[in-house]
Amino acid sequence: MENSSGIQASLAGRYALALFQLARDGKALDSVATSLGVLKSALAESADLKALTQSPLVGREDAAKAIAAVAKLLKLDELTTRTLGVLAENRRLAQLSNVIRDFNTLLSAHKGETRAEVTSAFALTKTQQTALAKQLKARTGRDMALDLTVDPEIMGGLVVKMGSQMIDSSIRTRLNRLAMAMKG
Repeated sequence: MENSSGIQASLAGRYALALFQLARDGKALDSVATSLGVLKSALAESADLKALTQSPLVGREDAAKAIAAVAKLLKLDELTTRTLGVLAENRRLAQLSNVIRDFNTLLSAHKGETRAEVTSAFALTKTQQTALAKQLKARTGRDMALDLTVDPEIMGGLVVKMGSQMIDSSIRTRLNRLAMAMKG
């Protein structure tokens, strides 16, 4: 695994690596990836779930019970559910978003893909996602996996991050550059 040594350096990375290895050995990579995608969406959409994972006031037992109920409600696979239980028991639910990100990075490396974090002002359609992935593949020569985020504050355009490389064509950035140029 080319990225595993860098990912292992972080707390979330160690959990992600353990989850990845268990999923790979159990031939459950796809089901875990699907469950993590559902969980990532739920975290973005539910302020209560986000509060549950971030609050230091929620005790271990309460967090474990609540996260087990969430996993059942979201119909997450068994391995992801057990991992959530471990995170709750170790008071590491605040690391959940980073665990998901690092797992996806490991999965992409395993599949020979490059991950691109794409921020847009509006949700991209499947056609737009496919076209963007093709353009990025032409640029990098590798298959692309897109992590999509919507941020209305960029007003339009895209911000694409691939490793240390960033392409920012957002209207917010263009307006900022124009404002700086006008100041002289």
